[in-house]
Amino acid sequence: MKENILIIAPHPDDEVLGCGGVMRLYANDNHNVYVLIVTRGTARLYSDERIKLGRSQALQAHSILGVTETFFLDFPAPELDTIPIASISESIADIISKLKISMLFIPHRGDIHIDHLIVFNAAIVSARPVGDYSIRSIFAYETLSETEWAAPYSSDIFIPNHFVNIGSSVHSKLEAMSCYSGQLRKFPNPRSLEAIESLARFRGSTISCDFAEAFMSIRTIIK
Repeated sequence: MKENILIIAPHPDDEVLGCGGVMRLYANDNHNVYVLIVTRGTARLYSDERIKLGRSQALQAHSILGVTETFFLDFPAPELDTIPIASISESIADIISKLKISMLFIPHRGDIHIDHLIVFNAAIVSARPVGDYSIRSIFAYETLSETEWAAPYSSDIFIPNHFVNIGSSVHSKLEAMSCYSGQLRKFPNPRSLEAIESLARFRGSTISCDFAEAFMSIRTIIK
């Protein structure tokens, strides 16, 4: 059955860091892969030119990964905590309803960046299994330099229990991340291509394959 898959990213590049390999895999299998980027950046910190560049880079990366369509919201980064969460939830719910999403990927709630927590909470509200809902599975992804830098509290730890072999798509993930040139750093920074590949190797070793992406299963509904 053809899936309608949505990856929700607080900021451009989170989607590639967390799900780049999976996105290419599902696209290769002719599923519909959509990306929703929630923020645009505040005028105080980001010029219109910088925002336009970031979105252009996102579209370039998504083309490499076979994304069906990309949606951009205009909430302020890094200031989502100034916005009523209901407003964010309503905007996400509109996209989910419009696309009849069956599989949802969202950021991990324990990430150090508060925008990630807010997007997680807003997405969970938007994906409630009530009424004419379509979502059958929800997964939280990890984001290098956000997930692993969070405080070491049990409620915030990323504990993966869903692994996907991305051996056939890891190079597409790295190529897509290269589009975000302004976000890349030199190793050993976690936002280096070497670190991204190393994490994929580590996650792969957990399930005895070369490369993998890891997720936390939030909810799965079997009908």
